[in-house]
Amino acid sequence: MRSVRARAAIGATLVVAVALVAAGLAVLAVLRTNLIDQADLQAEVAAREVAGQLALDTRYEDLDLDDEEDHPVQVTDEEGRVVFVSKGLQAVSGTRSPGVSPVPSAPAATPSPGDDDDDDDGGDSARPARGEVSSDDPDFSDGTATVGGRQADYRFAAVEATTPAGLTLTVHAGAPLAAEQEAVDTVRGAMLTGLPLLLAVVAAVTWLVTRRALRPVEGIRRELAAITASEDLARRVPEPGSRDEIAALARTTNETLTVLEASVERQRRFVADASHELRSPIASLRTQLEVADAHPELLDLPGAVADTVRLQVLAADLLLLARLDAGEKPGAARLEAGALVREEVSQRTGDRIPVAVEAAEGASYEVNGSRGQLARVIGNLLDNAQRHAESLVAVRVAADGSGVRVEVRDDGAGVPEEERERIFERFVRLDDARSRDDGGAGLGLAIARDVAARHGGTLTVHRAPEGGAAFRLWLPGAV
Repeated sequence: MRSVRARAAIGATLVVAVALVAAGLAVLAVLRTNLIDQADLQAEVAAREVAGQLALDTRYEDLDLDDEEDHPVQVTDEEGRVVFVSKGLQAVSGTRSPGVSPVPSAPAATPSPGDDDDDDDGGDSARPARGEVSSDDPDFSDGTATVGGRQADYRFAAVEATTPAGLTLTVHAGAPLAAEQEAVDTVRGAMLTGLPLLLAVVAAVTWLVTRRALRPVEGIRRELAAITASEDLARRVPEPGSRDEIAALARTTNETLTVLEASVERQRRFVADASHELRSPIASLRTQLEVADAHPELLDLPGAVADTVRLQVLAADLLLLARLDAGEKPGAARLEAGALVREEVSQRTGDRIPVAVEAAEGASYEVNGSRGQLARVIGNLLDNAQRHAESLVAVRVAADGSGVRVEVRDDGAGVPEEERERIFERFVRLDDARSRDDGGAGLGLAIARDVAARHGGTLTVHRAPEGGAAFRLWLPGAV
């Protein structure tokens, strides 16, 4: 099932159905229990009333029975023989004995001493003899009884009574279960009738609410489909005015589109700038080769070599940027930053200004990363300093919090504060009048910052004490 609305409606309906069925069964169980408890009480009262009369030695034929149809009575002796049944009782089950006819051998009740005449001396009349009724909780059982030709279900209570003559009798009195059954059937019928209607209402409401809630999602989907078809990343999906998850989804989608648009624009600009930067040395090299072909004596071999080197460096820079953009992870080798700086400086024999290295002797500044990429960062920073310095280029390595700081300073003109972020963009050169040969392609600082970020560090520019620029590379310490 592909529709979220349908799945939500079915899921909600099933949950409500299970809850209602469980609640309905619980209600029916409680109702049945309460009604049976009431029937037990009625049966117990009827049984104890008869047992009380037997304890007073009342003869069977003189027993006063209330509503014999609703409360049928059966009395048995110690041996389970039926000695008395209420009027109209034609059949019974669920009691001690299924019999409904008193046995002929059943002992009759003895005359009550209370029936004797008063004493001749005119004293008080003699008190009647008394038996006793068991105070234990009665035994209850389910059964049926046929009274006046009609059979029904009853709840029977069994109470023991002892006559003054010492005979133990068991009185079974019943209470009808018709009211209980009718009430349970009525409630069950109401539930069976109302449950489907209620579930239909739940399903319809869930469908409508889900449809209304997902309406903005459909708008977002349509707009995204239109953006995909038109490839116009400047468009944005509609953001609902609510503050729910769908509104958050729309905002996140628009933020993603903004980042994607910027990334695509950056890639387009990168390709255009790379093409422009490659065009100059290629055109120059082609011109020199064509001139050399026609006039070998005019070949500018140093210029051709310089253009070839420039092409090689530019190609290497573009390849490294492509790898960084692809998410290439740096190595995790353990490096000593001071030794890496000294090694890089020692290989720069053609610098016009000697580089001063400031690092405490014997101190260890270990970091994790790629030796080649970090050496490239330091080299790019030194190249930049050499282009702008007047008479000083210095590198300082020191501990900085939980990491290591490598600072490259010069005494040149510095970087204006408003341009300190722009210089890290690709193909950006602040001095437009500077020749490409002197100023480079504008990729060195962009590569340096990207490599620093890939290593979990930062690269920023500040004003040096000497008045020029101070580039600060911070890298986390080795772990």
